[in-house]
Amino acid sequence: MKQDVLVLYYSRHGATQAMANKIALGVEQAGLSARLRTVPEVSNNIDKPQLSVPSEGDPYVTLQDLHECCALALGSPTRFGNMAAPLKYFLDETSREWLSGTLEGKPACVFTSTASMHGGQETTLLSMMLPLLHHGMVICGLPYSLPQLHSTVTGGSPYGVTHLALKPTPNALSLDEISLCIAQGKRLALLAQKLG
Repeated sequence: MKQDVLVLYYSRHGATQAMANKIALGVEQAGLSARLRTVPEVSNNIDKPQLSVPSEGDPYVTLQDLHECCALALGSPTRFGNMAAPLKYFLDETSREWLSGTLEGKPACVFTSTASMHGGQETTLLSMMLPLLHHGMVICGLPYSLPQLHSTVTGGSPYGVTHLALKPTPNALSLDEISLCIAQGKRLALLAQKLG
């Protein structure tokens, strides 16, 4: 069985990246390896070429990462209740993987962050699930047996873990959010082991 869980995210200001790191921690606590990847910015400025390798942070995802993963955690900040364009742009390039069934039967989860309580967290999670369902993936949410889903006053959802980016430290995850991120990573990894 392939042992890497792909934790793929787009993060503009660092909050979604912080979530990805905690999900990866949960994956590794469950005994699998986490492969952290991001996507490049999308620009309409043709005079500003995109670097093929990021100057800092996690590497850019490749289609090969999809072939080599046993599970996928997909994360994006909210953009008007939808996933961010850079992540959607990458997913739009996966037609060959869809046709060949590369991701079929693999478990997946989604996660998001937003700057307001009612900024479209759950619709963003649902928007990320749609292409994963088309790929034939098995969607993994968060069960209400996790006590943090009952007590959180920041982020949290049965559809996937969320983060409420509050000022003055928008990237700082709450204790409930950290617990839910780790739980999401563990649950995804355990499901990958069962399905593998």
